Amino acid sequence: MVRGMALKHLQVMSLPVSDQDRAKAFYVDTLGFSLVSDTEMGPLRWVQVRPGGGQASITLVNWFPSMPAGSTKGTVIESDDLDADISSLSARGVRFDGEVQQAPWGRYVTFDDPDGNGLILQSTVAAS
Repeated sequence: MVRGMALKHLQVMSLPVSDQDRAKAFYVDTLGFSLVSDTEMGPLRWVQVRPGGGQASITLVNWFPSMPAGSTKGTVIESDDLDADISSLSARGVRFDGEVQQAPWGRYVTFDDPDGNGLILQSTVAAS
C-alpha cells in the first residue's frame, strides 16, 4: 500500500449489459446473487447485485457508450465447492465452455452471461 493512502477494497464493478431486467434475472435467479439495489437515478437505472458473502458487487449498466454489452471478459467468481456449483448452475441452464481446467493456483471453468460477458468460476487452492 502506498504510504498515505487508505484504499480498502473494490466496492462496485460495472458490467455492460443490453437488457437490465434479463441480466438481473440471470445474476439473481440463475447465479444466486443478492439484489443490492434496483433504483432509478434520473434517466438511468442502477441495478446492483452481489454474490453471497462478497464485499464487491456488480452494477449492470447500459449507459456507457465505450462499454458495449458483452465486452467484459475475465470476471472471476470464487467457489468453495466448484463441482457442486457447476452441477447446480448446469441444472439452472448455465452452459459452460468445456471442461474444468486445472492450474497451479486451483481449478476453473468459464461461461458467459446472456450478453456474452465472460465469467470464470474458480476454486483457489490455499497457498502452502
